[in-house]
Amino acid sequence: MGLNNQKMQCECKSAQIKSKKPIENAHPLTIYIRDPKVCKGLAYTGREREVLKLRGLLPPAVRSSELQVKAVLENLKGYENDLSRYLYLRQLQDDNERLFYRVLCEHTDLLMPIVYTPTVGLACLKYSVLFERPRGLLADPFYIGLKQKRVRGPEYDDFIEEFMEAIVKKFGRFCLIQFEDFGNSNAFRLLEKYKYHYCTFNDDIQGTASVAVAGIIASLKITGKKLSQNIFLFQGAGEAALGTADLLVMAMDQEGLSKDEATSRIWMIDSKGLIVKNRPSGGINAHKGKYAKECHPIQNLEEIVKFVKPTVLIGVSAQKGVFTPAVLKAMASMSDHPVVFALSNPTDKAECTAEEAYTYTEGKCVFASGSPFPPFTYQGKTYHPGQGNNAYIFPGMALAVTGCGVHHINDESFLVAAKALANQVTKEHISEGRVYPPLQSIRDVSLNIAAKLAQYFYVESMATYRPEPEDKVSFLKGKQYDYNYVGYSNRHINLNGLFSQ
Repeated sequence: MGLNNQKMQCECKSAQIKSKKPIENAHPLTIYIRDPKVCKGLAYTGREREVLKLRGLLPPAVRSSELQVKAVLENLKGYENDLSRYLYLRQLQDDNERLFYRVLCEHTDLLMPIVYTPTVGLACLKYSVLFERPRGLLADPFYIGLKQKRVRGPEYDDFIEEFMEAIVKKFGRFCLIQFEDFGNSNAFRLLEKYKYHYCTFNDDIQGTASVAVAGIIASLKITGKKLSQNIFLFQGAGEAALGTADLLVMAMDQEGLSKDEATSRIWMIDSKGLIVKNRPSGGINAHKGKYAKECHPIQNLEEIVKFVKPTVLIGVSAQKGVFTPAVLKAMASMSDHPVVFALSNPTDKAECTAEEAYTYTEGKCVFASGSPFPPFTYQGKTYHPGQGNNAYIFPGMALAVTGCGVHHINDESFLVAAKALANQVTKEHISEGRVYPPLQSIRDVSLNIAAKLAQYFYVESMATYRPEPEDKVSFLKGKQYDYNYVGYSNRHINLNGLFSQ
């Protein structure tokens, strides 16, 4: 399909060059092959080609959307690596948006590792080389940004403030603003500054926390424990770790523990070792400090595991292989079903692989990762490792928030989303070792999460859309993106290249 689109565009340009007319002066209706939001490529029917005056600008074949999808998949097979496939799909999105999303929705499990973790990380690193069309490392000779250090201090804060105000002025107070990839020094303070005044959330803090807690809640179906009966050890103490820890405290509080009791069950390790009070090496800020323990400093992870005796080990440190065989064996020696989450991504940053986790715990562990790992068979049993992917959370959150007209998003919303996700992990999934539903079902999973959130928003008087819809699933399903093509007829067309429904 991508190749056909390129051919189509070349023919369009060729026809205009012959007529000595610049593209800008082309007939307005050619927007139907140049605008990715409305373009259908070879799926235009014969009648539509007549009405839109597209004959001669397209190859004569007419393809169904189903055949277009097959063509995309066939093209993907021809590329040697996932980065090339990523580029092909990005071009498809620039050419035919509905087809791009249709392929993604119908083959999510196949394409998510290409358009998201782990390939997107490599694409970001190579962005300056790959740059063709904007959609959003100073020593790099191909760096295309300003060759200067980032602005910090009051000027930085003033810029963020101006941006937030401009967004609301342009799109209204219900516009959802998602923060992502902000450094620790800014992420937490900006979240605290804006979350009560804008419709906003930070995906690295709250989205990651929600999906991680969902996996932990689902793991209880295997371990047979209550959440509050676990001891949690985090390898890493950044945004993801602190956000997850805070949400776990909230969840345990709902189980009946006091905040202090819940906090006491959470231990953290940063680059200087176990976070303990009055640590000689320092490096403990206020966010880390609330999880600091009265204990002697320890730096070695294996020693820490044997001392803390965690039932849940969570890796969010981006340190490849830090969950060594010795660490994994230690976890297995202290629990019948140790929970091991190696959530760092991309794959080359994972604390351990699925194969290592299952092998060195002798198949006892409940495993999930931030990057996708293939199924692994140990002693005759095949395990399907779950991927703690933020994509399980933020689409459903966004759907509920925008659909219900929510002014701001409180922290408890992410616990509601986590529980809604965990509730969709079935006995069949558990028997396969999964703590998340298969990615292929993510569209329905997101809808169900959104429905649970909508119910919560109305109960808590956070929703402003009226009247309150009785069937929230149907209501929100009507607001999900529709990747089916829109039909065109004479009454749909105006000379601005726009169409009315």
